[in-house]
Amino acid sequence: MGPRSSGYVRLPPHPRGLRVGLFGGSFNPPHEGHRAASLLALRRLRLDCVWWLVSPGNPLKDKADLAPLAIRMRAARKLASHPLIKVSGIEEAIGTTYSFETIAWLKQRCPGVHFVWIMGADNLAGLHRWKRWRDLVSLVPIAVIDRPGSTLKSMFSRGGRALAPYRLSESAAATLANARPPAFVFLHGPRSSLSSTALRARRS
Repeated sequence: MGPRSSGYVRLPPHPRGLRVGLFGGSFNPPHEGHRAASLLALRRLRLDCVWWLVSPGNPLKDKADLAPLAIRMRAARKLASHPLIKVSGIEEAIGTTYSFETIAWLKQRCPGVHFVWIMGADNLAGLHRWKRWRDLVSLVPIAVIDRPGSTLKSMFSRGGRALAPYRLSESAAATLANARPPAFVFLHGPRSSLSSTALRARRS
């Protein structure tokens, strides 16, 4: 089943030629690691902006402790506090459950926009569990942000091995947005050990 919305959905400005990083997640809660990864991607990939796609619920995660979408979006906007980071709840608006569906919808609705999917190395390690993950990597270039304890694990994972032939050198990161997928780059920088799971556990 595809997205349920066929009408108008409000998106951040997206003129042709714009270079947009897509950073999806539950943001439950958002934290400085999300912001640091976004700023790294903005700088190294020469992006015009990053869209935080706040998910109604990750199908691979337990939703029992998931805060309401409106609360997570408010927290994300407060934490992002940057003119080039746009917080969006479009997945709920268009009825998508999986990242592949969201990316496909955006590419159809935003012709001429150069999208890059941004993900942490820990997520690359589990990419093979994502719905239509092979189609996803053929749909959009991917930037993988290094995470503590995930560097080698991610590259030797099923998804990492599948992407390996399409890896661009880190020195060519600025060309990723215009690369024909499959294409990916592994970005190293200050690594954040923060995680939403750990923050929730600390609060309980």
